[in-house]
Amino acid sequence: MSVDALLLTPQIAKYLAQLQENENPILRQIREQTEQHRKGSMSAARETVALLVWLARLIGVCNYLEIGVFTGYSSTAIALILPENGHITACDINVTHTHKAQLAWQKAKVSDKITLHLQPAIFTLQSLLEDGLAEHFDMALIDADKIATAEYVELCLQLIRKGGIIAIDNVLLQGRIVDDTNNSPSLLAMRKFNQQIINDERIYTITLPMGDGVTLLIKK
Repeated sequence: MSVDALLLTPQIAKYLAQLQENENPILRQIREQTEQHRKGSMSAARETVALLVWLARLIGVCNYLEIGVFTGYSSTAIALILPENGHITACDINVTHTHKAQLAWQKAKVSDKITLHLQPAIFTLQSLLEDGLAEHFDMALIDADKIATAEYVELCLQLIRKGGIIAIDNVLLQGRIVDDTNNSPSLLAMRKFNQQIINDERIYTITLPMGDGVTLLIKK
């Protein structure tokens, strides 16, 4: 039994990438274009999105909730594998970034499966609950401002069905999460959140060192 974690060298990372399912050409184009963006690191890593797609297939996701769309890589990937009656509710506030996402959805021919809400996600999530959509969604991705992460999760726990999955991306904040000299509001919020969920009896949780760190919650 191995007790030491494998050091993920660039060579190992490249090898693992070769073992992944072939990337859809449209997804590759979104990813490569986004990598050139000055905020390209905001996008979920390819391996993280591959995991989300795998999980969505595993639990038969039909209704998907995304908080933080950016240029549309993860939402397009999920939309491509949803059933005909599947639907994505997408939340963001940035018109420029989501315009690129909408172009990607059109190119991938999945626009009819996605509804974009351009307003603070908290408002959208509260509206969904008011509209009677509690426990309506099978899966959610939270990839947005870190200070509001705990609040997003609380609302998603009401919107996700039992056995559904909530994924939170960028929980390691590019390694800064363990930098005790850095006490920015985002870091403090994520440190508190990461500790709180450990003992939350409403969920099963695991945090994986993929991309910039991804936490997966299963609602009991």
